[in-house]
Amino acid sequence: MIEQNFDEAFPPDWVKANIDDVDNELVILRQVIPWQLILDKLVSFYHPGKGRIGNSLRMMVGLLIISRLRKLSDREVVGQVKENRYLQYFCNVPDSELSNFVHPTALCGFRKRLGEKGATQIEESVFSHLRSAEVIKGDTLLMDSTVLTNNLIYPTDVRLVYQAFSKMQTFAQRHQLAVWWDCAHLKKRWRAFGLAKAPQRAIYLTEFYLMFAPAIQTLRDHFAVLKISPKESQLLATLELLETQTQQKLAGGSESRSYRGKRHIDNRLVSLDEIDARPIKKGKTFPACEFGSTVQMTFNRQGFMITTENFIGQPGDATLYGNTLKRFRTRMGIAPQSVITDKGFRSKDNFSDTPDSVDHVFLGRSDDVIESHQDFCRRARSATEGFIAVAKNLRGFGKSLYKRLTGDRIWTLLCQTAYNLKKVIQLTKAGQLSCENLLKLGLSM
Repeated sequence: MIEQNFDEAFPPDWVKANIDDVDNELVILRQVIPWQLILDKLVSFYHPGKGRIGNSLRMMVGLLIISRLRKLSDREVVGQVKENRYLQYFCNVPDSELSNFVHPTALCGFRKRLGEKGATQIEESVFSHLRSAEVIKGDTLLMDSTVLTNNLIYPTDVRLVYQAFSKMQTFAQRHQLAVWWDCAHLKKRWRAFGLAKAPQRAIYLTEFYLMFAPAIQTLRDHFAVLKISPKESQLLATLELLETQTQQKLAGGSESRSYRGKRHIDNRLVSLDEIDARPIKKGKTFPACEFGSTVQMTFNRQGFMITTENFIGQPGDATLYGNTLKRFRTRMGIAPQSVITDKGFRSKDNFSDTPDSVDHVFLGRSDDVIESHQDFCRRARSATEGFIAVAKNLRGFGKSLYKRLTGDRIWTLLCQTAYNLKKVIQLTKAGQLSCENLLKLGLSM
């Protein structure tokens, strides 16, 4: 069970003595974030009558937001709250509880409890508050995609096969089975592979596959007689996919198709932990290929992030255009006056399917719009690249530390919340929010 409401932890005297910088971003955000609205939505994730009273929901949400705003780990955010008065004020942690207010592992459990649905509730509460205060405008849609890279070791075919043995060993230990391959020989050949020079490494894949093929067949035999959990069934499916793609790699031209002069394997597995990660090329000189999932983003001309959506692999931008435009319109409640993308979204269908209520459709070419609007569209297109660069390098979208596609979506939603809150701070300090907007946000004049 959990308490739905919260009390301010700090009396006015404490605030006056410890919080002297009223323009500090944490002081501003404490007034901007609709705490009670968020708590009203998240309380449903706890049983109303069972269990002991848990950690303050208000405090946990504050820690979650700060961790993404400052790009801190669970341990780092807890440590910094203990040392920083402004963080204590933002997270509503009183002095009486400061020495042991929460263990870092509680944040991990909190994220698991909320899941993707809970992260959506936090992001939607913040976004709807900013939109109702007319801070976020929806007259222009800027659309582009990028790569949310996963935290994994650069994959090689031999490394994946070697890791498959580790997965099977964990399975054997869980079911108290004797290991059915020669572990000593496997480790010896792995060390030899690591010491080999690059041109010689290709020959090792055949050797490792000849050890892997009978091992996975024995695994299938165990699956036929043992009581298997859904998670373990997924393990077998993953290893069978690895077996198939290794066969394709060894077969060369007979089972893999040509792509720009190179052999290409569809739906290629690059990690046994991040099974949703795929090799993605985005037309860059460096890095030529990134491993993760595709993130489709939309912004408005102010630079607020309106929508994000994660996809496995690298779907064509042109196929994502219609649904992304629809999500933008639904979220903002109005159709944008201008839609601005690059040439990757360009197609006849996208031109014809764009609603008539959209006045200007710029899909990568200046002659898509009237001359008087061309300069605006070109500048907005350049700004989109800047917004994505900020998101990846400064707002946490550079690399996901969560597992699987659902985890990546949670990561994306929390980063999106932090991104838009940081944008509010920038507009507030630059004096670009009107007095009326500030009052709607709850900021003192």
